[in-house]
Amino acid sequence: MSVHKEVKRITTRTLQEMKSHGEKIAMLTAYDYSMATIVDAAGMDIILVGDSASNVMAGHETTLPITLDQMIYHASAVVRAAKRALIVVDLPFGTYQGNSKEALSSAIRIMKESGAHAVKIEGGIEIAESVSRILTAGIPVMGHLGLTPQSIYKFGTYTVRAKEEAEAQKLREDALKLQELGCFGVVLEKIPAQLAKEVSESLFIPTIGIGAGRHCDGQVLVIHDMLGINKGFKPRFLRQYANLSEVMNGAIKNYVSDIKAKEFPSETEQY
Repeated sequence: MSVHKEVKRITTRTLQEMKSHGEKIAMLTAYDYSMATIVDAAGMDIILVGDSASNVMAGHETTLPITLDQMIYHASAVVRAAKRALIVVDLPFGTYQGNSKEALSSAIRIMKESGAHAVKIEGGIEIAESVSRILTAGIPVMGHLGLTPQSIYKFGTYTVRAKEEAEAQKLREDALKLQELGCFGVVLEKIPAQLAKEVSESLFIPTIGIGAGRHCDGQVLVIHDMLGINKGFKPRFLRQYANLSEVMNGAIKNYVSDIKAKEFPSETEQY
């Protein structure tokens, strides 16, 4: 029997057991109560309240504009929905970089005000002090290496990271450092599959891949991409499991035409 089916609530320890049993970890984003209810009931291991809400919920071009208050709002809604999944919340841009005291107070606010179970933070050795301080308060931390979208203006592009040996070596070291500090897992985004395999095998904590190949201990996608609600975003790593954009568009058009044709509501749909 699989580890994740035996537990009532997924914890960071469950994820560790899943890795040691060779059982893959399923992770997906959600930002609101209704969607999170569906995701949780489908058997998701981790729900990520991602700062990708900045893009898919608020329509911003990058993840940078979303605020801590907005992240707490989204996280609270997801926490109210989830009965089983571990809820991880992104610390948004500007709430932890360069100031470990601010990092701690940001993480504490997320935990206290939303009821989430863990936070996720982008970067390696350069954010070690922030990670340490958050962990000292007993708050679980997930790392995030490779393409770190909050650094988009530094990279200048969303292309694959760590193709050059120097950057690959830094990523290996960063991953080990995050583990050493006490992170319970690390997201590897848009890096070569072979590097992700090496890193995953070098760590005893689980790795979650997005565009990092099949050898990671788990996978994550943004729900709006995976369900085909977002039309324009089609990177190589995205497998689209539905075409909800078309389904929803069709349903809404039918609703409009039924109203215009005076077919809705009918005699049986009134009091």
